[in-house]
Amino acid sequence: MFSLPISDAEVVATRPAKNRLDPWRPYLTLIEPERSSQGHIEDVLTIFLTNRECPFRCTMCDLWKNTLDERVPLGAIPAQIRHACTPQSAAKHVKLYNAGSFFDPQAIPREDHAEIASLVRSFETVILENHPRLINHRCLEFRDQVQTGLEIALGLETVHPAALASLNKRMTVEDFDHAAQFLVKNGIAVRAFVLLKPPGMDEEQGMEWALRSVQHAVEQGARCVSIIPTRGGNGMMERLQATGNYSPPVIHSMERTLERGLDYANQQSSKPRVFMDTWDSARFFDCPECGPARAKRIGEMNLTQQIPPTVTCSKCQS
Repeated sequence: MFSLPISDAEVVATRPAKNRLDPWRPYLTLIEPERSSQGHIEDVLTIFLTNRECPFRCTMCDLWKNTLDERVPLGAIPAQIRHACTPQSAAKHVKLYNAGSFFDPQAIPREDHAEIASLVRSFETVILENHPRLINHRCLEFRDQVQTGLEIALGLETVHPAALASLNKRMTVEDFDHAAQFLVKNGIAVRAFVLLKPPGMDEEQGMEWALRSVQHAVEQGARCVSIIPTRGGNGMMERLQATGNYSPPVIHSMERTLERGLDYANQQSSKPRVFMDTWDSARFFDCPECGPARAKRIGEMNLTQQIPPTVTCSKCQS
């Protein structure tokens, strides 16, 4: 295990170019099924908002690729939401993901909060993302404005202190704890993001610390934990991979980690949901023969929160 003294300047220096975006349009919208807190499989509309880049330069992040250098004009974020919320995009729940923190006033203008709330009030659940250190009274103001179920996703990433420090996220586990407890106390649901195999971990360590991080998030009140396989593609991760300090997790590890996470979650009285992110899952296939079947099985576990029969493979003997 290690803790790299990675600085903002080093992270930025390794980056390729950003994508060009229209501040009046979301850069992506998706509708995907997700198991709800009530145990139903329901559609979720995810709106990836175009806005100013996050001020935190996290080692593993590639979300900055779809951000702007300047704050969006007033009215731009409501316009993006109106563009995404069409009759064809009907869903019960909505995620407003902005590649940073919703309550960063330089990302989402505070003056637009009331209009944003009015646009998403008809959804059963509104899910935002925010850095733990930017959790404050603005969350409560928006809760009162939106008048529907509010859930805020916080990046815990890992409870390993050295690994967390190496991510340049400028937070501690205690920062996450304070934020989660504040939200729970004030009637706002908590979703947590946990990394599988951040820099400095081998495959077994990656799985073990991901599970510990899932458990910690649930203990702090999270009722949903999404495990994210640590990906390359932002420049810095490729640099760490070249020096032997990072390698992406394999699909077998994703599968086993989710199994262990579900086994833990299903023993809890709160019955938290645990998901494994399957975005671009083919990049994690360590066996082309059984990789697709394992990705499908992970998707099934995400929706059912149960552990189905294992996949066997004669090619990789797993």
